[in-house]
Amino acid sequence: MYRRFIATIAAASIAITAFGAMPARADNDDAARALAALLGIAIVGKIIHDNKKDKKAHHYEKNHVTKNHVPQYNQPSYKPPRYQPKPRPLPRRVDRKLLPGKCFHSYRTGQGKVRMFGRRCLKNNYDFVNRLPRQCLYVFDTPRGNRRGYEARCLRDRGYRLARR
Repeated sequence: MYRRFIATIAAASIAITAFGAMPARADNDDAARALAALLGIAIVGKIIHDNKKDKKAHHYEKNHVTKNHVPQYNQPSYKPPRYQPKPRPLPRRVDRKLLPGKCFHSYRTGQGKVRMFGRRCLKNNYDFVNRLPRQCLYVFDTPRGNRRGYEARCLRDRGYRLARR
């Protein structure tokens, strides 16, 4: 596009310099002829440009794929299974280190906030309460009375984790 523009400017400048080299005359016939020649060249150039543009558009439509046709290389090669396999349960040796999340509570005491697993809740929801370390069993005094449970930080230090369910 820039080449055509520069070529048009160069042709116009050459034509204008040719007028300057001619002797001055009193009539305007030469100027009118020059303007008519420039207008004719511009019209011919526009016709050629439109013709080339139509050929490019036709070439593009001819060589490109239509919307209804999907090329072979874009089709997925992976087909998902018809059923979703269920995850296997964890082995017992791993499962006993996961403590139920619903037993984890935070209580206010005179010394501040204490996070612990309630003993009664663990007895109802956890099969391995008798294997929990006895060093982590604490009795906390709260405004509602004494609470028995296992301190969360102590259990964490011994490898127990909170289950995500």
